Amino acid sequence: MTQPPVFDTSYARLPDRFFARQDPVPVRAPALIALNRDLAVRLGLDPDWLAGPDGVAMLAGNTMPASATPLAMAYAGHQFGGWSHSLGDGRAILLGEVVTPDGARFDLQLKGAGQTPFSRRGDGRAWLGPVLREYLVSEAFAALDIPTTRALAAVSTGEVVVREASGRPGAILTRVASSHIRVGTFQYFAARDDVPALETLCKHLIDRHYPQSETPLDLLRAVVARQADLIAQWMAVGFIHGVMNTDNMALSGETIDFGPCAFMDVYHPNTVFSSIDQYGRYAYANQPQIAAWNLAQFASCLLPLMGPEGPAIEAATEAVHGFAPQFQAAWLRRFGAKIGLARADEDDRALIEDLLSRMATERADFTRTFRGLVTGRARNEFIDPAAFDGWEARWQARLAAEAAPQAVMARANPVRIPRNHRIEAAIVAAVEDDFAPFHRLGAALARPFDPAPEFSDLEAAPRPEERVERTFCGT
Repeated sequence: MTQPPVFDTSYARLPDRFFARQDPVPVRAPALIALNRDLAVRLGLDPDWLAGPDGVAMLAGNTMPASATPLAMAYAGHQFGGWSHSLGDGRAILLGEVVTPDGARFDLQLKGAGQTPFSRRGDGRAWLGPVLREYLVSEAFAALDIPTTRALAAVSTGEVVVREASGRPGAILTRVASSHIRVGTFQYFAARDDVPALETLCKHLIDRHYPQSETPLDLLRAVVARQADLIAQWMAVGFIHGVMNTDNMALSGETIDFGPCAFMDVYHPNTVFSSIDQYGRYAYANQPQIAAWNLAQFASCLLPLMGPEGPAIEAATEAVHGFAPQFQAAWLRRFGAKIGLARADEDDRALIEDLLSRMATERADFTRTFRGLVTGRARNEFIDPAAFDGWEARWQARLAAEAAPQAVMARANPVRIPRNHRIEAAIVAAVEDDFAPFHRLGAALARPFDPAPEFSDLEAAPRPEERVERTFCGT
């Protein structure tokens, strides 16, 4: 007999001011688009129940298991540097938390589940495009072994969502996260001088994610370390988040909120895709500095919990300043691997940066160039191949000291990424009720390092007429 999920929601046991209890708004005709059966098993859920009528009804928000405690979380945040005193889950509802067979705890959240008290005049819905984009990109991140929220399921709603004066098919994503606690969650209570709430939230975060941390300062240092490694991993695959607001930084260290995100085709450090990032605040090269800025906002929230003001500010400042060297070390380690170095040192940084500089000048494709180091075809990505040749001799001399550079590079450089034009093509087809491109792309992205010939067409960079240069958040 198939079984529904059993939820045990620790967040719902926090004080009422942490959230608003809110049931999802039912939809007209839910239908399953995709179910991540492997993830369901990992979570200890029954994939057959989820794929059945009762499961689809839950994934659409039409019915809830008895153990569910649906709620919308409260948070604030800086959005593109501007302060918003009250944000919260405006179109997302936390169904509850599940505890896996090995004791790990995960949130299950419906995105696009209808209006909440935090919707701010929004309709609380999602249309099909952003749901499929997040499903593909978050699962691609998981396959790349980059900390991320996951996609458990996508369902269509049988309803129309109005965006930019046009009707589009509605959909709901079931997102899985080790938690949805953000920098903005702390900011919400700090802005209200609610020290008891900050103490409660700090303890909750430590218990859930950082049990080795004994003090708020320990917690800050641990969060800084995770974020430094995470951003280095983004940079190493050419990923641009696009909306690094403080309410979009998960304190678990997972990537969250794949809105106007994109992977670079042609490399340039100033690349921006997000249609709402008009001044390039969240450009590719700016992501480390923005992460440090966000962490400084988190640190300021913890100050009331850290003792006397002067020593607390000094200690918190030192912890946040630790981001830069930790990020640089992680960046060097990951980019060193991309050029075949098992252990890159500071003397190798100039070699890596020289390659990136030449790539930018010659409009080389980021993913294809680094994978080309494995296959011997990297120079083909340069307008003038001589620009690569001028770097290659020094690179080969450095590789002479390495035991197995090919193996190191093959593990560090994916064959395929979720390219913007492929995602857009899958969305366009899905709007016409053809989900085959979506499922095929998902299958290919689940094996990012496998040069599978059946997916070779998905490795290609976009032709000029295929380029996608602007991405949208979907709200």
